[in-house]
Amino acid sequence: MERTVAVLASQVRLEERLLLAALSRRGVAHVQVDTRRLRSVLGERVPERWGVVLNREIGHTRAVYAASALEAMGRSVVNSAAATEVCGDKWRTSVALSAAGVPTPRTALALTPEAALDAMEDIGYPAVIKPLVGSWGRLVSLIPDRHTATTVLEHVAALPGPRSHVVYVQECVPDLARDLRVVVVGGEVVGATYRRSSGWRTNVARGAVSEPCPVTTELTKAALAATTAVAADIAGVDLVEGADGELLVLEVNHRVEFAGFHAAHEGRLDVADRVVEHLVTGLRA
Repeated sequence: MERTVAVLASQVRLEERLLLAALSRRGVAHVQVDTRRLRSVLGERVPERWGVVLNREIGHTRAVYAASALEAMGRSVVNSAAATEVCGDKWRTSVALSAAGVPTPRTALALTPEAALDAMEDIGYPAVIKPLVGSWGRLVSLIPDRHTATTVLEHVAALPGPRSHVVYVQECVPDLARDLRVVVVGGEVVGATYRRSSGWRTNVARGAVSEPCPVTTELTKAALAATTAVAADIAGVDLVEGADGELLVLEVNHRVEFAGFHAAHEGRLDVADRVVEHLVTGLRA
């Protein structure tokens, strides 16, 4: 029986189109699975033809449970449920990075907005607060002083749900207009970009511009250490340069978006093809 790559995606964006095209180009049997229709019954198995599953689900909760369900049904999922859960939670990512000795900005967790005021005094101003789960720079705030912190935290306290009231605090690095994105596939660095912005958030989704970045020994070491710490096979590692030039890891993205990376390298570094090559290796295992 021909083994198939199942691509989990409720939304087919540019990255998913590139991945599906790369699978077709290589002649790899594949199927797109809309996670909104995915269900599983414990004790049953998914179709045997699903040799490996690529998790591209955009919603964090659905991505974690989809991976967990399919693993319970005997399938190999990339990235794993465990890696997806860690990478999707900024605090859990920071804990994993710290435990592995990977340099990161100073970080604190406050279990209430009131405690966050003291946490920011510990970290020092300016500081950045982020939601535990989220992408594209949404609900991320730059806090220059205690007065601003008090105002922002009043809004945080009014948000619905207990998770919204847990505050993730991180020190503000010197250069807010530039960070680095490293794409890692199967334990190898594919390439890197600088992401530059006219503001202080360097998300490509918010208009930041990606430019090619040289892949140095230090950058490779930091990126691979980060992906190892969170056990991710495919990832986008976001880093910043500290005041002394040291590379600090901010996040590890388990569902890496690479449209900006692809454009910056003018197609010379094909992330989708590298991902498919990694998956094909898994099919043969």
